[in-house]
Amino acid sequence: MRSLAQHEHHAAGATQTSSAARLEAQGDAAAQTLTVRLGPLNLPANSDHTAVAQAPMVFLDIPFDGWITAYHPRLVDEAGQPEPGRLLHHVAFYNTARPDFLCPSKQEHIFGAGGEMNDWPALPGVGYRVHKGDRIRISTMFHNPTETGYPRTWLEVKLDYRTATQGEPLKSIYPAWFDVGECGDSAYNLGPGRTLKMSQFKLGFSGRLLAVGGHMHDYARQLDLFNLTRGEDLTALKAQLDFAGRIQSMPIVRFTDRGGYKLDKGDLLRVSAIYDNPLGKSIPEGAMGIVVGYFLPDNDAELAGLKKQ
Repeated sequence: MRSLAQHEHHAAGATQTSSAARLEAQGDAAAQTLTVRLGPLNLPANSDHTAVAQAPMVFLDIPFDGWITAYHPRLVDEAGQPEPGRLLHHVAFYNTARPDFLCPSKQEHIFGAGGEMNDWPALPGVGYRVHKGDRIRISTMFHNPTETGYPRTWLEVKLDYRTATQGEPLKSIYPAWFDVGECGDSAYNLGPGRTLKMSQFKLGFSGRLLAVGGHMHDYARQLDLFNLTRGEDLTALKAQLDFAGRIQSMPIVRFTDRGGYKLDKGDLLRVSAIYDNPLGKSIPEGAMGIVVGYFLPDNDAELAGLKKQ
């Protein structure tokens, strides 16, 4: 599921936009896929996000009625050849018509990815419910920490879906974003050495977590999700790093073998993020810590009825 992760983040100074960047969408009704492309972006070598002309915020109108079942992100050049995932700081998809059930002040955050570029895989029998005409807001940020320039980069996200008229209806799942920034900005300053940041969420609905993944940045160590009400560890997600401490991937943990991890209304969950920064100095907005899960409610009508205020 991972990149199971992303967040609303507006970094200071990252205000320059690329007038050349545009959104394209191509559907394949037979394969039931919708490929969304954003670009092209000019990403000079050794450029942080403040030095890159960012794509403007764009909107996608969903062209079908049914369920999104999986998300497959990648970066490519003009010829469709892969480029390093590290060029993507983040991408986030939001349903503009619905609030997030954990953070009602925010639009529902349905998909996110970072430099790890992991898929959100399909799970049998479930999907994220959408209707034709639903407006999805797409927010991105790019940078280039490599020694190579990439002058015409495209972000592609392929959505797998099932139409409402095909077969038995799927059960509707809702992305649950357990962010150490709680319902505020996901990014925070990363101090030197070992650091720990935590937050808590009280659930307003009962249901089951079917799977979880996570999102962190360079020098990450681990994300933990703990049920304080029951005194139970849900999961510990250990970051996979390269030799320089750069984030490579985050694991996915599934609970489908037992029908999901049961959560009750009122349960108090704690999320925590551990980093170990070897640079001896603080990195401004250098950290994030988000556990993201697929939540299957006991009563779908309660969540389906949520509307953006």
